[in-house]
Formats: sequence, structure tokens, C-alpha cells
Amino acid sequence: HVQLAESGGGLVQPGGSLRLSCAASGSILHINLMAWYRQDPGKQRDVVARIFGGGLTDYADSVKGRFTISRDNAKNTVYLQMNSLKPEDTAVYYCKAPYIEWGQGTQVTVSS
Repeated sequence: HVQLAESGGGLVQPGGSLRLSCAASGSILHINLMAWYRQDPGKQRDVVARIFGGGLTDYADSVKGRFTISRDNAKNTVYLQMNSLKPEDTAVYYCKAPYIEWGQGTQVTVSS
């Protein structure tokens, strides 16, 4: 079965950028929907961005214009480019696809 592994998180100053990667252990070509979620401690896990097989994307209002989700089916990888980061973007970020278990996530901390 396919597993997902997130990477690319870290500590960044407000206004900075990070690119998260989600590497799948198998092909994602047949997976129509891939998404990024984030979760603060003590809060629910919320969807941040979604991408469909045809390339259609949508975003949470809080990240529109700052975050970009993309996928490379040849590399079995989904990306989240995050620009103009704010302290409120601090969270653990997860990628997800239907019927695939959650990965470990990657911590993003935005702080001066």
C-alpha cells in the first residue's frame, strides 16, 4: 500500500518562504485528489490546499495568494510552496489522499 512522507519544514522568519514535499512510496498517477492539511496543538486538522488529477486547485482563504500546491506524477510527489509566511501559519503540515493513512507530518514554525 502507498505511504506518504512529508519533508521540508523548519523555522523561518515572518515573510519568508518554505517548500514542503510529500513523497509517495508508490504511484500517485491514479490518485485524483491530493491535499495538504495543517494542525496546531489542541486544534483540529484543517485542509490548506487541494489538487486534483487534472491540475485544478483550491485553497483555504487564509492562504490564498501565498501558497501554491503542485504535483509531479512522474516523481510521485506533491509540493506546497509557501510564501509570505506568517506566525499563524505555524503548525504541523500533513499531506493526504483518500484511503491512504496519515504520515508523520512536518513542523513549520514561523517566528522572529
